[in-house]
Amino acid sequence: MSFGQGGGGFGGPGGQGQGSGFGPPGSGGPAPDWGALADTAAAERRRKRRLFTIVGGALATVVIAGAVAAAVVTTSGGDDDPSGSASKNQISGAESESGKGDPTFSSVAPPPDPRKLISSADTDPAPLTVDSFFPNAKITVDGHDYDRRATDSTDKCASAASTALAKVLKANDCERLLRATYTRGDTAVTVGVAVFDNDGPAGRAAEQAVGNLESLPGKGVPEFCRATACRLTTNTLGRYAYFTIAGYADGKAVTTQDRATKEAVQDTGWYVYRRIMDRGREQSLKSTEQ
Repeated sequence: MSFGQGGGGFGGPGGQGQGSGFGPPGSGGPAPDWGALADTAAAERRRKRRLFTIVGGALATVVIAGAVAAAVVTTSGGDDDPSGSASKNQISGAESESGKGDPTFSSVAPPPDPRKLISSADTDPAPLTVDSFFPNAKITVDGHDYDRRATDSTDKCASAASTALAKVLKANDCERLLRATYTRGDTAVTVGVAVFDNDGPAGRAAEQAVGNLESLPGKGVPEFCRATACRLTTNTLGRYAYFTIAGYADGKAVTTQDRATKEAVQDTGWYVYRRIMDRGREQSLKSTEQ
């Protein structure tokens, strides 16, 4: 828009131009029409106010719409809404029959600790048989396969141990000694479980143990670990002390670096440990069913 006479403002097609319509006094340009300028300025102010009102109104509408949406999200929550369900549970608890919202506890007692059950003959009445301790003809421990070759049970514990170990078992009133022999390749291992009245004498027997368990020959397994070096272990769990002795069926002596016999005593010892613990778990489970 051009105000006053002249060309296109600031150097139009006429080259130098004839004034911008806003020349300073004495510049030679025509006098401005002040009335027209005032009317135009007022009209422009009114147009801007209308535009601001429209834009501001739209913005206010968006904010309100957002607030309504937030209110809907916050107050909704049906049966499929976890937060809604939690709120219902809290309200229900606050309005309990007691009127106080007191916590409640189950009257069902937890099952007995399996370790405590196997710590005394009074709480460990399950049968003491070779089938309860060595039920599997084949076992696999840590990827190693073993075949059961022989089993034995006696209430004369001293008869199944070396002279030194026999004295320890007798001094602590060993009630029964159960044994099983397993083989893996040319390795043979006998594991024995000595039973006592409670964990006191069992622990003392394991601590005092000297000598060794007598190996048990059986199907396809001649006597082994007699007058030759073999690997031994002693452990205790509850009212049981358990022993292992491992060597070679051909009588070869075991060395400290020997890996097969080390794995044999570890594997069969772990197997017996699990069987004793299973004994406690099974009795714990039965006590909850009664």
